Amino acid sequence: MNIIIFGPPGVGKGTQANRLKERYNLLHLSTGDALRGEVKKGTELGLKAKEAMDKGRLVSDDIVVGIVVNAIGNVEDANGVMLDGFPRNISQAVTLDKVMEEKDLKIDYVISLEADRDIILKRLSGRRSCKDCGKDYNIFFSPPKVEGKCDECDGEIIGRSDDTEEVHLDRLKVYENQTESLKSYYREKGLLYKIDGMATVNEVFTNINKVLDGK
Repeated sequence: MNIIIFGPPGVGKGTQANRLKERYNLLHLSTGDALRGEVKKGTELGLKAKEAMDKGRLVSDDIVVGIVVNAIGNVEDANGVMLDGFPRNISQAVTLDKVMEEKDLKIDYVISLEADRDIILKRLSGRRSCKDCGKDYNIFFSPPKVEGKCDECDGEIIGRSDDTEEVHLDRLKVYENQTESLKSYYREKGLLYKIDGMATVNEVFTNINKVLDGK
């Protein structure tokens, strides 16, 4: 079983991906990991990718897709692959389908974790942590009992300089622009399954399992 999982920043995609990897014995594959693996092994695709990177160029879609498909085709001790946020555009998706078909492989499911933009922005921009013990908070959903003070150690609660609504809104817009056409592409193929990412972690996991288990 080979699946693609999409989800905006802050929706909890990493948590779900880790649980899915364990339950279904999937290789959780990022393009970066696959690329580094091919370069390290010195394969033909790896050498082409290294040449582009050494010259400061973007690695072409053909090379990236070839590397991903190689990783899928060489899976050992796993039941399949979970592609995390890849492909990133229609060109990559079309090339991925073509190369996989040539190798008698296919994508079985595309899981899209859906989220309300306003809630996601609060999840991201509201993140805070204790400077001393590292305990995490969110000023909107799980604030400290005393403003600015950690419940555990009375340390100072701080945020990151890039945790602003403007920064995260830009990130969400980039994600939406990248994935909207991809969702349409996979919807037309009958592979897209939208999951409410605003439910609890366990509910989201259960709903994904229902799709993958064909229930």
